[in-house]
Amino acid sequence: MSEKLNQVGTQLSFSLYAAANRVVRLHKPYLEPLGLTFPQYLVILQLLNGSPLSVGALGTYLAMDAGTITPLLKRLEAAGLVTRRRDPADERRVLIDLTPQSRRLEADIRAITSKIKSACQLDEQGIEELRLTLDALAHPAAD
Repeated sequence: MSEKLNQVGTQLSFSLYAAANRVVRLHKPYLEPLGLTFPQYLVILQLLNGSPLSVGALGTYLAMDAGTITPLLKRLEAAGLVTRRRDPADERRVLIDLTPQSRRLEADIRAITSKIKSACQLDEQGIEELRLTLDALAHPAAD
């Protein structure tokens, strides 16, 4: 039994899963006062980097399919943090934008990044190397 447990501990998948869970847990105390979940935070952060965005583009940036992102956006809209409107240039597209209420949270939302970096105990070079490695794993040049 011990040998099997040890084998699980050496799997890349296990390490990635454990690290992802830890990162989400690290965010929780900073997001709760803002009334945001981790996926909602990712949406708002992406929109702060440039909005409006179409639902499709937002889903692509965040690696979320329509079935995941649409209910998430509906909850953010109900909370008054985003607007959803049809693109006047293409009625098939829905554009997502931030509301004044969510823009007032920008400083608090952006401050979370430095708090998480500090909690990870990596220097800037280590963080950049880890990000590049994870990006390469998540988006390989050729599948």
